[in-house]
Amino acid sequence: MGKIAFVFSGQGAQYSGMGRELCAASPAAHRVFDMADSIREGTSALCFEGAQEELNRTVNTQPCVFTADLAAARALEERGITPDCVAGFSLGEIAALAFAGILPDEEAFRLVCRRGELMDKAAAENPGTMVAVMKLTPEKVEELCRGFEKTYPVNYNSPAQTVVATTAENAEAFCEAVKQAGGKAMALAVSGAFHSPFMAQAAQGLAEYMEDAEFSEARLPIYSNYTAKPYEGDYKALVRAQVENPVRWQAIVEDMIADGVDTFIETGVGKTLVNLIKRINGDVAVFKAETPEDIENISGSLKN
Repeated sequence: MGKIAFVFSGQGAQYSGMGRELCAASPAAHRVFDMADSIREGTSALCFEGAQEELNRTVNTQPCVFTADLAAARALEERGITPDCVAGFSLGEIAALAFAGILPDEEAFRLVCRRGELMDKAAAENPGTMVAVMKLTPEKVEELCRGFEKTYPVNYNSPAQTVVATTAENAEAFCEAVKQAGGKAMALAVSGAFHSPFMAQAAQGLAEYMEDAEFSEARLPIYSNYTAKPYEGDYKALVRAQVENPVRWQAIVEDMIADGVDTFIETGVGKTLVNLIKRINGDVAVFKAETPEDIENISGSLKN
């Protein structure tokens, strides 16, 4: 068997009830939710019973998904399932920072809360939207983006899926251009144009917030959204850059596989990353870790 990677879910799959069963079943997961509540009162309640409209607000989504992600990883660890490396999609990278030991859980949670606040503010002051493009290569999507102002490829998800950030005014015409090129476009229900120059203000604010933070050396490789390579050099610069630059998810997965990973476990909410990894490489094993049943399934599969 090759290496195991934990990959931490990002924004978009949040739902009312997330993490509730795992929190009840796993002492390690419960401690993560308790930690979140001690810093941001009501986080658990929002995860377990919050209205979807509230969960979809970036300022709430990020701390809630972070908590569910990290709780799942700690529950796996509690069962003796540990990774050789980690990565996270967008805000999932902050949970990966905590698991890799770069920041204590409490400081990583405070960081993701501030990140959510800054990105929410930037989205309100510099509004934009996002469009998922399917059935076209990343290179073709880049070409189409060059035909529109303030339009950027921002999530390189798989060989046939790239997400684009643009203005609300450009979105309809861009979707039509995708259709004319033989692709399929779908507007996303998001509150901002993330991982693009629309987020420059948030990236600057995060850099200022991190000035006094103490980052430790990673205890295991953590792959950067910005470089698609394991963290090295200035960790804070990588965290800042991630906010206003594309998520290179396909490259991260390919680099992990090249480095010996053959088993991916998506920790946290939903199975978006599981599905993307299957599209990137159908030969690797993929699991989701969200519920107590998921943990049992993974434990049984990896120990057989």
